Amino acid sequence: MKKILVLFFCLFFQNFLNAQINEIGVFLGGSNYIGDVGKTNFVSPNEPAFGILYKWNKSPRHSYRFSYTQSTISGNDLDSEVPGRYERGYKFKNNIKEFSAGLEFDFFDFNLHNILRRKVSPYVYTGLSYFAYDELFVVNGETKTDYTASAMAIPITVGIKANIFTKFIVGFEVGTRYTFTDNLDGSSPKNSNLAPLKFGNLNSNDWYVFTGFTLTYTFTEKPCFCAD
Repeated sequence: MKKILVLFFCLFFQNFLNAQINEIGVFLGGSNYIGDVGKTNFVSPNEPAFGILYKWNKSPRHSYRFSYTQSTISGNDLDSEVPGRYERGYKFKNNIKEFSAGLEFDFFDFNLHNILRRKVSPYVYTGLSYFAYDELFVVNGETKTDYTASAMAIPITVGIKANIFTKFIVGFEVGTRYTFTDNLDGSSPKNSNLAPLKFGNLNSNDWYVFTGFTLTYTFTEKPCFCAD
């Protein structure tokens, strides 16, 4: 009976592992912000960004993805082609520290168990992000920090990836974040005492964008009681 149970668990976990492979790696790239200060370009990295990520591949078409990314975002009205912004001359910097979790979907089968075959696939990712940032305000043309705050965001990422060597996957992606705050730039401080200092479009929230490369290492391991 004991041998039968051991055989059952070995077969069960072998099938479990054959259906899933783990990935862990890094993100390296840049960030930009879209809001009430500076340029209005949608994808225009002007600050470095880096992070770590983990993927649990549930099937050849989708995986659960978890990541931590941090960057400085900045904007300068003197870089804008909008005359009103250029004349205003505001600028800011803010620190973003983001945790994100969600689902990544591959357009083509990306079976990581077939390591001898080159695979390429476009993909999309979305889920939910939670990030910390500095609550800013602008007084006499100078940006100041009020306190550290946090907010939620919805990530919308598109990319393309390919396996290299036998255990590594490289990708390139552009990930926008629609945030639930309008004050990454100091234009809409939450502090009621600073309400007279608000400016810009108060009916539109801010965005930030991560653009760059991912490099992940694939791995899995057998349960200890099934080891050879």
